[in-house]
Amino acid sequence: MHVTLTAWLITLGVTVAILAFDLFIIGRRPHEPSMRECSIAISIYVALAVVFGLGVWAVSGPRYAGEFFAGWLTEYSLSIDNLFIFVIIMSNLRVPRKYQQYALMFGIVLALVFRAIFIALGAAAIERFSWIFFLFGGFLIWTAWKLFMDYLHPEDDDEKTENFAMRWVKRSFPSTEEYHGTRLTIVEQGKRLITPMFFVIVALGSTDLLFALDSIPAIYGLTQEPFLVFTANVFALMGLRQLYFLIGGLLQRLVYLSVGLSFILAFIGVKLVLHALHEYHLDESWGFSVDIPIWLSLTVIIATLAVTTVASLIKSRREDAKYSG
Repeated sequence: MHVTLTAWLITLGVTVAILAFDLFIIGRRPHEPSMRECSIAISIYVALAVVFGLGVWAVSGPRYAGEFFAGWLTEYSLSIDNLFIFVIIMSNLRVPRKYQQYALMFGIVLALVFRAIFIALGAAAIERFSWIFFLFGGFLIWTAWKLFMDYLHPEDDDEKTENFAMRWVKRSFPSTEEYHGTRLTIVEQGKRLITPMFFVIVALGSTDLLFALDSIPAIYGLTQEPFLVFTANVFALMGLRQLYFLIGGLLQRLVYLSVGLSFILAFIGVKLVLHALHEYHLDESWGFSVDIPIWLSLTVIIATLAVTTVASLIKSRREDAKYSG
């Protein structure tokens, strides 16, 4: 896929402008978005992603369009899983609802920064070392196993919030117990103190870093085009703030989402390993030649997400009926 510098600059300019408008114009006033506001914003962002994918199809053909849609759906699903942790962080740190939008704004910006760094590093590694696919594949398979084990043996909510970065900040800096609007620090009696909002930003940022480690190898298992990797990640993060408020209750009903994501990550991990074997012609020497096509990857991802969502909602409905009866 040939992407000119002009196309890169236009894409960067448009996507950054859209995100900046959402985060700094719409989201500059701390408030809890209404359901109507959230629904309209998410509909627009999803429509933009679909139009972009169709544009890729028109310019570069169905293969690259399929890679974009597969990457976008995978990253979007991982972003929704990210929201579970965000909900726990906001709850444990008792962030007032009207300030949660501000905290999410920082979380999304940090996610973009971390993913941009890992996209660049991943592209450079893939260009130089074909064996990196073995490493990415093994990492995704291990991540899928860990995600499934976390589903079987859930961690305590406090453990999900209290990571290394949070513990270090709490030990190293004096703080205040009360929120002071959206301020990260205040001065009391001539002493600089950090506010609980600072802890929220640290928790969201460190969580974004961990999720970027999972998401970038996952999408490079679906496409090796940095342009598609970047745009799929940007579109996956668009509307995440509104999605948080729109489906906050629904998130608790998607009980099998982690299982579905673990299957998708494992599938992509195996796909990467097979691709690496194909690159080194090891599969042919062993009597087979397998390089999973993108249409099959896209089918597996869509089918897994559909089954996961339907099964989750059925189980949640049964649980509600059991407790209400």
